[in-house]
Amino acid sequence: MSKVAIIGAGVSGLSMANYLEKNNIEYHLYERRTKDDLKGHGFILPKEGIECLSQIIDIEELYKKGSFLKKYIHYDHKGNVLSEKDLDDVFVISRSTLINVLSKNIPAQKISYNKTLNLAGFSDGKAIIESENKMFDDADVIVASDGSRSRIRRTIFEDEVMLAVRENEVVNIIENEEIANQIEHNFLKFHHEKGGLTFGILKLSPNKILWYCQFDIEKYYMKENYDAASIKQFMIDYFGDWNPLISSIIEQSSYENAHIWKVYELEKLNPFYHQNIVFLGDAAHPLIPFTSQGVTSALKDSFILTKLLLEEKNLQNAFQKYEEERKAEIEIHIKNGRILLEQFLLPVDQQTTHALPISYK
Repeated sequence: MSKVAIIGAGVSGLSMANYLEKNNIEYHLYERRTKDDLKGHGFILPKEGIECLSQIIDIEELYKKGSFLKKYIHYDHKGNVLSEKDLDDVFVISRSTLINVLSKNIPAQKISYNKTLNLAGFSDGKAIIESENKMFDDADVIVASDGSRSRIRRTIFEDEVMLAVRENEVVNIIENEEIANQIEHNFLKFHHEKGGLTFGILKLSPNKILWYCQFDIEKYYMKENYDAASIKQFMIDYFGDWNPLISSIIEQSSYENAHIWKVYELEKLNPFYHQNIVFLGDAAHPLIPFTSQGVTSALKDSFILTKLLLEEKNLQNAFQKYEEERKAEIEIHIKNGRILLEQFLLPVDQQTTHALPISYK
């Protein structure tokens, strides 16, 4: 193998680049966004995700920039405790911090920003990639890590069906030391008694809090323009009379950088590869947010794919083993995510007690 082209410099693409860098495999990373475009807010990393990261970054450096969660505490919307559960090595970190940590190990000459790459076809089993009306087919392997709405995947699998999930999210970060002190190091989640509406709070640092709301799109409406004023009004309308902690977070947050996550899933998984293209992370298997496994799954994809590229002389054998090894676990997370979605939609008194908002295989 002489060269790998990675399309997409999110967590999956950057983690793949880190594994290739560590193993001295030639690669180049292409990202359609600018270097400073770090939209998105935070990730939950179960133990397996931390173990994968520890192989490619200074894990102690990462620990200084996020927070371990001690307990998951589930409340109703007024603040009455419904259940509590201890958490084992569950870590929370902002997306921008994780992207910056992963980017540090990538030489500047090996990553190109503002590059939108499209699939123009195949020649002799190799993908022809087009960028700014220029084509190239010199990469032996194309790693498509361009997200859940992957352009590369949709070009190849034209008949795939993407379904809107009956849940969207608003995600935001607030800097407020006083509020952060109230939260300690717990994962707090408030659920409206009628179902389909939640508010989650996680502490990122001594003065920084990640918060998000999840809402049933069939019950709760947000204006399509998604500007800061509309998002804030949505939060006030539906969460303004919740527990005072939530009210204070809503009132003191800025909404200029709030992220709206419209959630989709594949009706059924596609193959994880096609000729010399292989899919990674959300591009291979979009996971709905209830699993909290999106980042960890992408990290495991990168580790296993790199390992197989090194071990297997035949590229198709490597791809086939990669799919066989990853698909079974992914299908478990998809199943668990749908179960957790069903729970989310139910009134609180019909929900399973002690359910964690994390999918485990």
